[in-house]
Amino acid sequence: MQKIALMSLSVTTALLAGGYKIPESSVNAVALSNAYVANANGADASYYNPANMVLNKNKGGAIEVDLTYIGLGRINYAGKTNFYNGTTLVATDPRASSSESEDFLVPTLFYVSPALGDFRFGLSIVSPAGLSKQWKSDPSAKYAQEFTLKTIEVNPTIAYKLNDQLAVAFGARGVYSSGKVKNALYTLDGTGMDWGYNLALTLKPDKDTNVAVTYRSQIGLHVSGDTSTTVTTINSGVKVTLPLPATLTFAASHTFNNTTTVEALLEHNVWSAYDKLNFNFNSATNETNLGKSIAKNWEDMDTFRIGITHKYEKISAMAGFAYDPSPIPNATFSYELPDTTGKIFSLGGRYDISSRVNIGIAGLVDVEENRKINNAILSGEISHGRAYLVSLGMEYKF
Repeated sequence: MQKIALMSLSVTTALLAGGYKIPESSVNAVALSNAYVANANGADASYYNPANMVLNKNKGGAIEVDLTYIGLGRINYAGKTNFYNGTTLVATDPRASSSESEDFLVPTLFYVSPALGDFRFGLSIVSPAGLSKQWKSDPSAKYAQEFTLKTIEVNPTIAYKLNDQLAVAFGARGVYSSGKVKNALYTLDGTGMDWGYNLALTLKPDKDTNVAVTYRSQIGLHVSGDTSTTVTTINSGVKVTLPLPATLTFAASHTFNNTTTVEALLEHNVWSAYDKLNFNFNSATNETNLGKSIAKNWEDMDTFRIGITHKYEKISAMAGFAYDPSPIPNATFSYELPDTTGKIFSLGGRYDISSRVNIGIAGLVDVEENRKINNAILSGEISHGRAYLVSLGMEYKF
């Protein structure tokens, strides 16, 4: 049964593979490669930096609705794939594989209240994690046939202006998750509801400069569900906890000549929280054969982002770049999350239809580097990883 345990644990990591963070949740965030914290100034400041809500010049309220298309291109693997029978390596499959391309639509909503003295309230509804990856042909399908994770986060926030140069904010995070894993060994469906918080601080040393620090707490996604098929012929309840990592962000922006704003951002992601994967089955038989813990040992990782916004009359043009290293070490790299270091390029713009209404469009491409892998399962190269985002949105000020 060790073969079952090894393949089971490998496939179920797909929940986190589909569940790694989606930081770009608004038109501005997509357009700026998510270099949008110090200079967050629209209704989406309620999510990206709620402290800015009380420092913005507009004292009225605002609401924004966006829709983002996410396209995942095919990923190629060329090399050897190892298989086990009992405790012995008995086969090496040299066939190349390609994952399926996939498409998603993600709606988001952002709200900022009118100023209430030195306070303001905000609300965001986003999808902070999700996506999917499917491999339909062997040998990759033996390890990762199909999986999906969907999340919805509701994030109410409150901000307080200490003075004209300094503001702080606090928010509560409620994340609902639903996941599915399907492979030759079993089919699993589960859901969960979990909680966290976020903090923000913005300092304005002068009218053209913002310095910001934000923190989003780790949330353990506790997914509970049931198997509908298993190779043991026994169906049972199952639970697993997967980390949505804590994120600490440092950002600074400066506006030149009242028209051009440049923001630089360093984002520290605490992915070391994903040190192991452990599914707990209610059935003792399933726990023995499918529930063995496996080390993952992901690494904390820093992402660097830079964004530029230029305003000209009714138009705001935006562009961004990000360098996003993979947290996955070579030893635990697998088909379920073939993640490599990414370079992100983005463009976008907004147009003021009136003093109250503006619309926006943005696009982003994430170009993943080729990566050579040599571990117990894979000996080859992952290549041609791509992700595409296109976001449309409208903001109304009142």
